[in-house]
Amino acid sequence: MYYVYIIQNPVGKLYTGQTNDLAIRLQKHNNNQNHYTRNKGPWKLLYSEQYNSRSEAMKREKELKTGKGRDWIKKNILP
Repeated sequence: MYYVYIIQNPVGKLYTGQTNDLAIRLQKHNNNQNHYTRNKGPWKLLYSEQYNSRSEAMKREKELKTGKGRDWIKKNILP
């Protein structure tokens, strides 16, 4: 299984990514093992979706990073 996920830090910054192991990936974000999220945490998981293939997950990740995707996140995920 593959996952598309959205995480948020205490100042409200969002990060969208995809992985095949969500727990380990979140741990890596919080242990500063990711270039983009390093020293910007702690990060908490806001949302995730599950997919059967990596290509499906990558397609959805790309969608969420567009203007329409960011609007969808604001309307459906953020409080």
